[in-house]
Amino acid sequence: MSFYSEIELQSTVNGKAQSSARISSGELAAEAVKSAQRLVSLELALLKQELLEMLMANLIGAACIAAAGLLAILALLVAVPVIVVFLVPWHWQAAAVWAIAYMLVGGGLGLYGRSRISLRLPAKTLDSLKENKEWVLRQIRSTSR
Repeated sequence: MSFYSEIELQSTVNGKAQSSARISSGELAAEAVKSAQRLVSLELALLKQELLEMLMANLIGAACIAAAGLLAILALLVAVPVIVVFLVPWHWQAAAVWAIAYMLVGGGLGLYGRSRISLRLPAKTLDSLKENKEWVLRQIRSTSR
């Protein structure tokens, strides 16, 4: 039995379970407030967990982008000697291979990092909040009758 259906079927007042028919509207309101407080704390816990997951994914992406930047700088540092070595015809091939390798690895890490970063709203929390809003509205409607 879920948390919400337990509240709908019975309420606890002063440590004793009572049927919904014998509970006053004040007691129902107090129980609804307790339920809402618990719901808010659970929503906050869900939000924290979802934000932590997003943070970790974004940190991995940012680290890959930083590594890509470092490798791009290394490629530039190798490209300058390539130009110099290019003046000596038989040595430029080795320097060009290193520059191209750094550029490929840096480009690959940059693309991977960019694909890992996502700035979006926490979807699970928003869906849960919508469900909770509907539940609270149902509780208010049933209490007011």
